[in-house]
Amino acid sequence: MPTLMIIGPYRLFIWSYDCSEPRHVHVTRDRLTAKFWLDPIVLADNDGFRPSELRNIERIINDQVEVLRNRWDEHCNRARTDQP
Repeated sequence: MPTLMIIGPYRLFIWSYDCSEPRHVHVTRDRLTAKFWLDPIVLADNDGFRPSELRNIERIINDQVEVLRNRWDEHCNRARTDQP
């Protein structure tokens, strides 16, 4: 599960097996998790974050969306070409 970036207490990452899905990131802090689609930026799933914290995470994703999309593409395109 490649980490795309760490900002403050949040780790933003992807699962390699998720490359068949539309671009998205998983976000963790402690034992809390969320998933955000990147095209457009929309909350897909939340396990424990409060609404105010989700808004903060969404702002972070908005600020970094081009970097996140590029890193997703780099990783997932590489993962696809590595498969037999």
